[in-house]
Amino acid sequence: MATVGLMGLGAAACGNSDDAEQAETAPTASVTDPGPLFDECGAMSDDEVAAAFGLGTFTTVTRNSVGCEWEIYVGGPSVSFSWYRGSPIGRERAGSDLIGRPAADVEIGGRSGFMGSYQNELGQTTLCEIGVDFGGDFVHWSVSYSNLTPVADACMVARGLAATSVERVQK
Repeated sequence: MATVGLMGLGAAACGNSDDAEQAETAPTASVTDPGPLFDECGAMSDDEVAAAFGLGTFTTVTRNSVGCEWEIYVGGPSVSFSWYRGSPIGRERAGSDLIGRPAADVEIGGRSGFMGSYQNELGQTTLCEIGVDFGGDFVHWSVSYSNLTPVADACMVARGLAATSVERVQK
């Protein structure tokens, strides 16, 4: 570390006054503070997610360092929670728009976010995603009834799960 600092001082000493003026006027990158900490799976138990989803127990539950996914069967109806540290929510929102789920503004627990959804040919909301902004981070819930008839509006389920996660966040 000391060597790097000395090399930096030596380089600065060799520069001219124009270099110093440019360094003072160059814009600096702003750093967004990280958001709060979320417990595993957005602080939601498997039973709570199953009850909200309404299709019974899940056969597959996956947990990793960035989220959880609950599935009725592999490739079928599912619920997922993802926590994005240091990632802009706008990119996820734009992705929702690009794949045919136009994003709408939402507010969850006083936090801004977006919601994108898909309706089947009967007009039932079978897929919904909600992203909630936490400055430098965001969380994302996705609910998909896949090709099954939904037992609830997927956006109502996703909104409820997101609201509970936001309420339980570690401040």
